[in-house]
Amino acid sequence: MIATYQKNMNDEEKGKRFLKLIDDQNNIQWGIVAKLTTLISSGWNSQELKNEIETLVEDHTEITKELNSLDDKGSIL
Repeated sequence: MIATYQKNMNDEEKGKRFLKLIDDQNNIQWGIVAKLTTLISSGWNSQELKNEIETLVEDHTEITKELNSLDDKGSIL
C-alpha cells in the first residue's frame, strides 16, 4: 500500500515526506533514550518500560523502511 502511494508521489512530495519521517524518527530516538534512562534508573525492573521501548523500536524500524523505500532513485539519502 505504501509503495503504491509513494510511486504516485512527485519529488517535492517525496522530499516533504522524507523530512517528516526524519523528524518522526528523531523524536522516536529521543523517546527511546528517555525510556532507557528511566529503565536503567529503575534497576531494569519495569516491564511497562521494556514494552514501551519495544514499541518505539518497532516504530523506528517501520519509519526506516519507509525512508529507504522513498529513495527509489538513490537521490535523497
